[in-house]
Amino acid sequence: MVGRAMKAARMNLARAAARGFTLLEASMTLVILGVGVIAFVEAQQSFMQSNGWSSQAATATFLANELRERMRKLSRHDPVNGLTLNGSTVVGWGRDTGETTIDDLDDVDDYDGLRFGADGNMPGPVNAWGEVIPELDSTGVPLMANDVEIALRGWSQEVTVEKVDASNNTTVRTPAYSVAPTGTSPGRAMDKFPLRVKVTVYYRGPLDSSAREMTHVSWIVPE
Repeated sequence: MVGRAMKAARMNLARAAARGFTLLEASMTLVILGVGVIAFVEAQQSFMQSNGWSSQAATATFLANELRERMRKLSRHDPVNGLTLNGSTVVGWGRDTGETTIDDLDDVDDYDGLRFGADGNMPGPVNAWGEVIPELDSTGVPLMANDVEIALRGWSQEVTVEKVDASNNTTVRTPAYSVAPTGTSPGRAMDKFPLRVKVTVYYRGPLDSSAREMTHVSWIVPE
């Protein structure tokens, strides 16, 4: 009896195998495979987007710190003339006459309002040596146009310099602000205040309508 039952079971299995998949079974298989493929594609896209953002964030941080490093050893204001008043006009804040390249910028306030790179008023973006950072090809070789290196596309570094109160760095003072001597207090001259420097890095991709802020770094230059 047992032998006949096992033989019958084997025959039933053989007939089922010979019969093949039904339409319903084939449809369910396709659905399961399709869901798996879609999940894999979406995961791959998410990975690529995350990897792209990480790469851009690293580039932005690098560009911000490069400009900070360049400005780190500069005096706050012109070491010879400082800041002076010509009537009601402050002389010495921002770029001085004849300062047209980054190598001409010899103090921190010279950088106020400058933007290095795309849509900027100075070539860039730049590294800590003041050199324009080139666009590289897949092998790491700078791209050239008319025998000139192409600057890193889409990136810019913007600098803001503010004079802040000596006792409260959150209070911004105008470049002309000073404190007159009173009694035993010696007062404070225009060029004897701390400075707050902020470097903001922007990126504008090939399909972007405008540049977007990627990161910023700020610090205080003490008096």
